[in-house]
Amino acid sequence: MNLTPDIIAGFVNGRVDGNGQLPITGFAKIEEAKAGDITFIANPKYAHFINTTSATAVLVADGFETEGAVSPTLIRVPDPYEALADLLNAIEARKPRKRGVEQPCHIAEGVGIPDDAYIGAFAYIGEGVRLGKGVMIYPQAYVGDNVEIGDGTVIRAGVRIYEGCRIGSRCVIHSGAVIGADGFGFAPRHDGSYEKIPQTGVVVIEDDVEIGANTAVDRATFGCTRIGKGTKLDNLIQVAHNVEIGTGNVFAAQTGIAGSTKIGNYNRVGGQVGFSGHINVGDMNEIGAQSGVPNSIGSNSRLIGYPAVDAMQFARTQVYLKRLPELFRQFNKK
Repeated sequence: MNLTPDIIAGFVNGRVDGNGQLPITGFAKIEEAKAGDITFIANPKYAHFINTTSATAVLVADGFETEGAVSPTLIRVPDPYEALADLLNAIEARKPRKRGVEQPCHIAEGVGIPDDAYIGAFAYIGEGVRLGKGVMIYPQAYVGDNVEIGDGTVIRAGVRIYEGCRIGSRCVIHSGAVIGADGFGFAPRHDGSYEKIPQTGVVVIEDDVEIGANTAVDRATFGCTRIGKGTKLDNLIQVAHNVEIGTGNVFAAQTGIAGSTKIGNYNRVGGQVGFSGHINVGDMNEIGAQSGVPNSIGSNSRLIGYPAVDAMQFARTQVYLKRLPELFRQFNKK
């Protein structure tokens, strides 16, 4: 695909400031870019690189100001990061996609494979599975009995989807993810042993969800564990049984959500955050990395720490903690 700043501006509804006919051959970070690369500036702290970068073109905000002339061609857009995403998606959509059924693989009798689907070698498709149009199931994936997968969903190599789970349309599930393993349910007995509680529910993943590598979403004890539309889970996340997650949330790596917790819509959660079980989390919260959430919280908060508290309160507390040794020394002198 031959790209120039003019062509790229057409993809992202941008305005070219400079030579719009230069060839673009790759993408790079602004501090590493070379001739032929396109890069972007979304964070003001990287703005100074505009004077030293070797990039051919740079996506910048409409109001981006420079001190004098700069070497790269600028493509001015309302939101550079969003424009970059649009551009990369446009290029990705033009790549040829796999189709057909590779052998060897196992497809249970009676399972319909859409003409535009892809089933990779050594994949296992169980009885009663229903596949939507354009589904892509990569090699060595396991799709258990009676699983439903919606249109355009991509199941990467080595994914395991247990029986009865339902996956929506346009989802992406990355390698090593396990959908529908048993929830961690055991009843203590009088002799000190534990009796396994059968996990009879399923997992429901709604449309446009992305699930990272080696993430586990456990099936419900009964009913369903649910991941809402447009939610994105990073790698190495644990979602326990009967958890319900709403629309448009993002969770960074190593987050753990204990059983029966309900999380609302459009929350942003940093890495290694832990949620206790049986709590409710509202909408549009920001929760900092390594925080612990032991109790229910409302909406529109910025929280960090353990237990998670208001971010400004946490910052003040850290200042006081740093002064504790000095305060103790002063106190002991009296």
